[in-house]
Amino acid sequence: MAEPIIRVENLGKKYQIKHKEGRQGYKALRDVMADAAKTVFNLFKPKSGTKSSNTEEFWALKDVNFDIQQGDVVGIIGRNGAGKSTLLKILSRITEPSTGRVTLNGRVASLLEVGTGFHPELTGRENIYLNGSILGMSRSEIARKFDEIVAFAEVEKFLDTPVKRYSSGMYVRLAFAVAAHLEPEILVVDEVLAVGDAQFQKKCLGKMGEVAKCGRTVLFVSHNMAAIQQLCQRSVILHHGRVQDVGPTAVVVARYVNTAAASSSYLDSREFCQPVQIRAVTASVVEQPEGTRLSVIVVLESTIMAKVSIDLRILDAYASAIGFAAVGSFNQSQELILSPGRIESVSMHDISTLAVGSYFLSVDVAQPTLAYHDRVDQCVAFDIHTPPYDGYYRRMQQQWGFGSVEFPYLGHSVSNITSVQRSVH
Repeated sequence: MAEPIIRVENLGKKYQIKHKEGRQGYKALRDVMADAAKTVFNLFKPKSGTKSSNTEEFWALKDVNFDIQQGDVVGIIGRNGAGKSTLLKILSRITEPSTGRVTLNGRVASLLEVGTGFHPELTGRENIYLNGSILGMSRSEIARKFDEIVAFAEVEKFLDTPVKRYSSGMYVRLAFAVAAHLEPEILVVDEVLAVGDAQFQKKCLGKMGEVAKCGRTVLFVSHNMAAIQQLCQRSVILHHGRVQDVGPTAVVVARYVNTAAASSSYLDSREFCQPVQIRAVTASVVEQPEGTRLSVIVVLESTIMAKVSIDLRILDAYASAIGFAAVGSFNQSQELILSPGRIESVSMHDISTLAVGSYFLSVDVAQPTLAYHDRVDQCVAFDIHTPPYDGYYRRMQQQWGFGSVEFPYLGHSVSNITSVQRSVH
């Protein structure tokens, strides 16, 4: 097998976290002066050789190992704080690892945050040449690609304007255009593309696909599982700074989303901080002669009298919203009347049109047409094992982010579990 273009061996990154003792309230001038005097005095104190008890070691990455071959398009996924951005900064040589090493057999172009590698006082034109030079390109190479970069970024009017006056969208358009067009062997892209509009995001995904077809390597960090699935052949899951899984994207993403659903057991232990809160969600698939039904039980806890609706978002195995079911969102007669205490809502929905596969349920409880009381994402998983029956489709508005299909509501019942008085923090 050919030598990998990226090899990560026993990689670790450690940070020192300092914790201040006691609460830090308002400081007067005399307090600041006293602290300064203590700092000077401490310089002359002998070192004790022991670490301060208020300093903690935090490993953002620990024992990370994987290889990436030339031409691979690899997704890096994981929850916030998993270590994704730290990994990309090390691969981009922005920060040094604490342990282990990274071997890169090619030139790296990185887009980790808006304006990476740009000087705010220079114009867009000057920054294209600056960025290209940082990537190791000659002036003639940059000039050859210049018109293509400007056309892709759509910033012709502002090319001679200092980039400090650019909007965040203009910044990221130009930064991505430079990184993608100057022919690096390795292109590293963080979630920064979320800054752009939908049309530009689609354009960027297309360009990254073109880059990969030319035999170059792409590392792509995103929380958008549909984009990861569309672009990446392989993916890596990071969890608490460690590699949890590496493999084909379809398999890895399904495991990642399934793990996210399995971790939803925290619902009833959450701090009560809203007048109406979701305490438990269960779902079961019921096969009937007339079709497949989804039974959903939602336990709500309320400290107020409230009229609410329950919105159910159905997601596919890649966490893309495909459909929507509801109690009370479109019909006032179905709205739930809550009194203080715990309420159990049982609703039944026709899901006969769903294909065989794995699905997830996200739940919102809302004051109809006004505001959300509470929402939990991917809190329940369920599977469809039989092909769909004949069913009915109703058009939804895709911009709602609930998918394109409404699953018909078949009825519900409500019962009071307990009556409690609880203060909201």
